Amino acid sequence: MSALTSQEIVQLNRQYTFFSWSVQEQVNPIPVAKAEGVYFWDADGKRYLDFSSQLMNTNIGHQHPKVVKAIQEQAAKLCFVHPSNATEPRGLLGKRLAEVTPGNLKKTFFCLGGAEANENAIKLARFYTGRHKIMARYRSYHGATHGAIALTGDYRRLPVEPAMPGAVHFLDPFCYRCPFGLTPQTCKRQCIDHVEEVIRYEGPERIAAIIMEGVTGSNGLIVPPEDYWPRVREICNRYDILLISDEVMSGWGRTGKWLAVDNWGVVPDMITTAKGLTSGYIPLGAVIVSEEIASYFDNKYLYAGLTYSGHALACAAGLATIEVYEEDGLIENAAALGEYLGEALEEIKARHPSVGDVRYIGLFSAIELVKDRQTKEVFPPAVMAEVGKSLRQNGLFTFIMSNTMGSIVFIVPPLCITKEQLNEGLKIIETALTNTTDRMVS
Repeated sequence: MSALTSQEIVQLNRQYTFFSWSVQEQVNPIPVAKAEGVYFWDADGKRYLDFSSQLMNTNIGHQHPKVVKAIQEQAAKLCFVHPSNATEPRGLLGKRLAEVTPGNLKKTFFCLGGAEANENAIKLARFYTGRHKIMARYRSYHGATHGAIALTGDYRRLPVEPAMPGAVHFLDPFCYRCPFGLTPQTCKRQCIDHVEEVIRYEGPERIAAIIMEGVTGSNGLIVPPEDYWPRVREICNRYDILLISDEVMSGWGRTGKWLAVDNWGVVPDMITTAKGLTSGYIPLGAVIVSEEIASYFDNKYLYAGLTYSGHALACAAGLATIEVYEEDGLIENAAALGEYLGEALEEIKARHPSVGDVRYIGLFSAIELVKDRQTKEVFPPAVMAEVGKSLRQNGLFTFIMSNTMGSIVFIVPPLCITKEQLNEGLKIIETALTNTTDRMVS
């Protein structure tokens, strides 16, 4: 299947390239040779079921012919021009984004990924409001660049500090591990009152924006209570603070809606996105802003720019990807299969003592593993490595979180997955739990 052997591919990659978020001598990558739909194959021909859409981004599945064709046709005509020039795919994609995003979100600044989108959202918020501080949550991940990592609340921020000044963090609406020590029966939404309390401490006149993932993704997959987004929107309105929804991971049909905030009928002032915008086929990110913010820059200089902003080839891929979501009914499939997946995960929780919690919305879901359901003690990385080893041996690829924030197996497959393929992956996960974590429960 490949001109090079699996060993040669891995050796070249390890010797000459860095792998992100890892100790380099410990990485053991799969030498991927080809992919199609919900599967990919290594250079030896072994097939893997993709249960995390790679990095939660190949939402339409691998190698969709419509998007591949659009890339090929655009590449034959025009790959790139200076970002001050106009192109057909850039204009058409901007129009489509205005159509599928909620409310009066209208105008887009294009970039190459989620971190860049959040960096430029920070700039726009500060320019527009004249304020400096940006509020974000502790379990958030907004990217690895200077400003985006400052907004990120998790452990990856700490080694690179000092980062961008002005980032302020607050606690998450995490019902399973409630930071306020409450239960669903005793909850009075202190997580929402807490947001307003932090605003008062930090000075509302100094806060430009609050940025939140539509649904918190890689730091535990936290689905907020039904009234959380609407009430945070009310708080932002009360203090004239912009509300930014980071839909890099939770957008593009992942939750059974175009965007995660659509589940709660909320219109943010900005949306940042990437990943599923092109399903990873070509790098592309975007900041979509309201008409009010867009008009502010009609007669004011926009101090933001990138060489590859509005990249013609990427925008053509984005246009084709949106058409695939619509024509293939992928968002509807995510909603329908999401209900089935939720029921299946609850059954897995009932069968396996090491499953402390399951969380899900659409095809965005996770299983949290614990050594003791009462104490909710996490498993050490070595144990989660065994879980990952079992999954990989049985032909399943997915993202596993193993740190102080939790021991989690993510189930975030391409939206084109079938019920049969979903069951195939869930069976592999159950086998792994039976052979590893279930045996270690206190």
